Amino acid sequence: MSRVVVTGLGAVTPIGNDGSTFWENLVKGVSGAGPITAFDASEFPVRICCEVKDFDPNQWMDHKMARRTARVTHFALAATRQALDDANLVVDGGNAERVGVVIATGGGGLGMLEDATHVLIERGPRSVNPLLIPTIMPNAVSCLVSIETGARGPVLTSTLACASGSYSLLESYYFIQRDEADVIIAGGAESVVTPLAVASLARMGALSERNDDPTRASRPFDAHRDGFVYGEGAAVLILESEEHARARGAHIYAELLGGRLTGDAYHITAPDPSGTGAVRAMRGALEAAGVQPMDVDVIYAHGTSTPLNDETETRAIKQVFNEHAHRLAITSTKSMVGHIMGGAGSISAFGAVKTLQEGVIPPTINYEYPDPKCDLDYVPNRARTADVKVVMVNAFGFGGQNVCVVLRRPVLA
Repeated sequence: MSRVVVTGLGAVTPIGNDGSTFWENLVKGVSGAGPITAFDASEFPVRICCEVKDFDPNQWMDHKMARRTARVTHFALAATRQALDDANLVVDGGNAERVGVVIATGGGGLGMLEDATHVLIERGPRSVNPLLIPTIMPNAVSCLVSIETGARGPVLTSTLACASGSYSLLESYYFIQRDEADVIIAGGAESVVTPLAVASLARMGALSERNDDPTRASRPFDAHRDGFVYGEGAAVLILESEEHARARGAHIYAELLGGRLTGDAYHITAPDPSGTGAVRAMRGALEAAGVQPMDVDVIYAHGTSTPLNDETETRAIKQVFNEHAHRLAITSTKSMVGHIMGGAGSISAFGAVKTLQEGVIPPTINYEYPDPKCDLDYVPNRARTADVKVVMVNAFGFGGQNVCVVLRRPVLA
């Protein structure tokens, strides 16, 4: 079977609207959190989030397309165009049928649905956008990227809540392994910073209420963590068969070795406190990748900054890696970009690829008060240089869906 490699990267995030800016700020430990500007949150118990700033969709698509599509699609298409450019890959009549799109999302265009409900109530049914449903449906993201780029290979939208972005990579890996495509535009995107979503998550108790100090609110593994900071954005990776990439002289960032998806069968929002599902996902990913636990240098953790997740993930890592767990470097991008739900796993995978390329591990910021139950090396507050050969990326979603993927530094031809 063909090896699967990463040849292009693109991102739109709360700390940078392009891949290079995002990575630079990730390494610097810049927080993207601040007061909510998408709506008036003054009466809400949670008034902070990690929003994408100064983003102009017209830079990436024509005005008509921008006006008729959801913000989540804007992010996905922008990240896609960046990644294709980075990969020096043009989709045309010669290759379109062998180029696929697998871009995940948790909520799709739910924000537009919320707005449309107000239109229906206030102005009546004849004022509702006739294209509302095909605009907000989750698969609109991948389908519109396919339409805009001309990619005619497999087109799929995976929706696994917070694990969606990682599963898009795993599903893309399978498409290439089965020789159904030479190239997959893979990633995740999310943009549901809306009154209804924030109100619901706040009432659930999932969100940080550190409203007066937003840049210090997301603090994975810290003893004073009180919930995650909601985020938005997208990341896209260009995945190719190694043969295809080498034949066209592409720069290879990393190799995707495989991964595993498991289910908790426990609770619709809370992780199984035993960590069993996460353990099976990590062990299965190692087996699929053909690497031993001691071969892993870095884990890009799910690391949400919630009391339950961080403790459970730490416990699971210890079960899988035993004594090696204390030698691992563990980092959480959510400390800076917040929890981007459907885009979270692909954001972490972007970071993992850059870590393999540059030998730099971004920090977990706001780590100030050690938690005795979270006692591993979380690369606190400052980036670290290291010789990194293998990275694991964890993503655990609402509903108990656990996805782990493993990447390694490319093997020279």
